[in-house]
Amino acid sequence: MVMQKKTALLAAALLLYSSPVFAAMPLQTDDTGTQGKGQGQIELGMEFFGDREVINTIACRSTGGAASGTLTYGLSEKIDLVTELPWEWYKDQEEGTPVASESGLGDIAVQLKWRFYENSDAGFSLALKPGITIPTGNENKGLGTGKVTGEVTLIATHEAELAAMHFNLGYSHNESRPETANKNIWRASIGAEINVTDKLKGVSDIGIETNEEKNAGTHPAYLLCGIIYGLNDAVDLDLGIRGGLNKAETDTTFLAGVTTRF
Repeated sequence: MVMQKKTALLAAALLLYSSPVFAAMPLQTDDTGTQGKGQGQIELGMEFFGDREVINTIACRSTGGAASGTLTYGLSEKIDLVTELPWEWYKDQEEGTPVASESGLGDIAVQLKWRFYENSDAGFSLALKPGITIPTGNENKGLGTGKVTGEVTLIATHEAELAAMHFNLGYSHNESRPETANKNIWRASIGAEINVTDKLKGVSDIGIETNEEKNAGTHPAYLLCGIIYGLNDAVDLDLGIRGGLNKAETDTTFLAGVTTRF
């Protein structure tokens, strides 16, 4: 029971700490767009996940979610400062019996996005996004990493009149992971946006990242679909659903949020 509990706690912690890139909700893949000097936005997001698996013939179930606030501010026309503050919770069960339940503040994340190349005629641009997480979450409860961690993401965007494509290649490093876990995590994803109407966008996203466990043969992969609806020039509403493409990924995650620009 103790080992299973530790495994469930680790799985929950790794799920909630997958180094988000702070893409336009509900996308996981970021774009190269910046706010502009002196301008910014606030994103308030919610996500709820559910996952089932059988470990040593024991049926295990994890549920939980996160509420986050992300502030993005334009330091210049091509550089944004991004910070996120998450509140997270999860509950683990074995054969229907609760074995762990925690909630609390997660690790605060800080990033810079620098759009270093842009060809407006071709609709193509590149950006680099380094960042760190600050260990404000409780590591013993599975709500934090316990140490400052670093990451960097290369972002490419191609925009057309009715659609846009985004590609991310990211790397993160965390020395606090146990010996049985990978300290170096790579991830890649592709996102797309289609303008359905002047106010409605359809979005999709597919991605994969290194499995946290060293000896695992399958790397977590997901597929996401959603919509973004613009109430006006300053406010967007979004909904999305993310599904696991293999057993290494969380089964289902529902996402919702609101974005306000100022």
